[in-house]
Amino acid sequence: MKTKLILAALCFVPAIAAAQETRPYTFGPVTAVTYVKVKAGHFDEYMTHLGGAYRKQMQAFQKAGLVVDYKVYSTTPRTPADPDVILTVTYPNMAALDKNAEFDAIGQQVAGAISTQNKGFESRGAIREVLGGILTQEMVLK
Repeated sequence: MKTKLILAALCFVPAIAAAQETRPYTFGPVTAVTYVKVKAGHFDEYMTHLGGAYRKQMQAFQKAGLVVDYKVYSTTPRTPADPDVILTVTYPNMAALDKNAEFDAIGQQVAGAISTQNKGFESRGAIREVLGGILTQEMVLK
């Protein structure tokens, strides 16, 4: 009787394995997209910030493996409410977004204390407005 049960169970193993399906994709890198409207007369000032402190911080994040890539795009607004700069930061995966302690430690090494960074963010409000953003994940097709 015991042998018959074992044989019956073994017959179902291939059926269970065959029933498992896989998705036709895997989850890839995650990109945060930020839409920015630079205030009139401040475009070069904002680009100087992006080419200086912002770039330095992004490169430090890349070196630590927290960020895969970052880009700065200029765009022609269709309406006065549209962005003229788009920033993208690509992370290896969603889990990278949970590494707050690592981001904070590197940010403080590169850009100073968190309170100093917050003041800088606030002061940049005089030259630009963050309109919003999206978080998107690449779907790598199999």
